[in-house]
Amino acid sequence: MQHLQRRDGQRGFTLIEILIAIIVLSLGLLGLAGLQATGLRNNTSSYLRSQATFLAYDIADRIRANRRDALNGAYDIDLKDNASGTSLAVLDVQEWKALLADRLPAGDGAVQSSQIGGKTVFVITVEWNDTADATPLQSFSFHTEL
Repeated sequence: MQHLQRRDGQRGFTLIEILIAIIVLSLGLLGLAGLQATGLRNNTSSYLRSQATFLAYDIADRIRANRRDALNGAYDIDLKDNASGTSLAVLDVQEWKALLADRLPAGDGAVQSSQIGGKTVFVITVEWNDTADATPLQSFSFHTEL
């Protein structure tokens, strides 16, 4: 008669251990997906802020290139306003507003000049929508002296 050898000890995983391992792995993957989504959202926000900064410097360069008209207030425009006319300053503002609308969601801008201590100071403001619910609008302001 053969004697069966009896082994005491574990011989593999039980079903409960496998289920717990799958649950832990699933939670880890869900956390990783959440981090990825947050990173993507923050990256998009940074990109839009970079575009707003670039476009504010764009109109500042246009103002510096057309100093005479800029000192006469030809570049002054409010948010939601549109420039009309055919002068270089008006064409610059129209192109700038079109770039804002094209590159930024709900993008708009304003330029205001004022005299401070004998110097002309321009305040350039860029607004855009950074979220899906449209509130609040993000804003970037840039001050430059001419």
